[in-house]
Amino acid sequence: MSGPLYLVSTPIGNPEDMTVRAIRILKEVAIVAAEDTSRTHSLLLHYGIDTPLTSYHDVNKDEKTPVLIRRLHEGQSIALVSDDGTPLISDPGAVLVAQALASGIRVVPVPGPSAVLAALSASGLSTEAFVYQGYLPRQSTERRLVLETLRTERRTLILFESPEMVRSSLEAIHAVFGNRRIVLARELTKPNEEFLRGTVEELMVRGSSGFFPGQVTLVVEGNQQQSRKGLMERVKKPGRRRAFGS
Repeated sequence: MSGPLYLVSTPIGNPEDMTVRAIRILKEVAIVAAEDTSRTHSLLLHYGIDTPLTSYHDVNKDEKTPVLIRRLHEGQSIALVSDDGTPLISDPGAVLVAQALASGIRVVPVPGPSAVLAALSASGLSTEAFVYQGYLPRQSTERRLVLETLRTERRTLILFESPEMVRSSLEAIHAVFGNRRIVLARELTKPNEEFLRGTVEELMVRGSSGFFPGQVTLVVEGNQQQSRKGLMERVKKPGRRRAFGS
């Protein structure tokens, strides 16, 4: 009988956010497949977990995927973790999960910390519906093209960004979206956690140096003009007349 593949969420900054279930699973599995083994080793050491580690990342996924699938078929259980947060969310693992499911292997999510939900919940922007876009392309032309496809999106938009690219992304967002409300969340769950709230122009002024240290999550207001336009169209649209006595 094949062993299960666990997708174990790990802390995004604060080690105290590790769940009891995640700790138990990491202790019980035969092996932990990690994006960065040295980083994961420190986390396992913190919780007294001595499960063997193997690397699994974008560079070696083609050669490692069949090896891990074979071990699962042999009955071994494996936990996949990323550097932080939930596996597969802007992290490697999609190929392994697809191959496991195609092979009839049970894939089990072990939920936990998420920068996407942490930033959204404390942003002050609409949480009714949202779009997670991940990292924008580093090349300016491609970045703008992606933003153009999202310009009329009414839902709240969530992006990840590296510290050195924040300024460029803010400028691109301003050029395509205009001066919308935006929240920049950095170093989530860490002692120096910070939320910068305002308009895109205000954040560009606050980050005039062009650098926001730490891991950054951007939460951008949806297209409110598009939302108002849709509401007006629904108001103007005549309703179907009800038959007498219905």
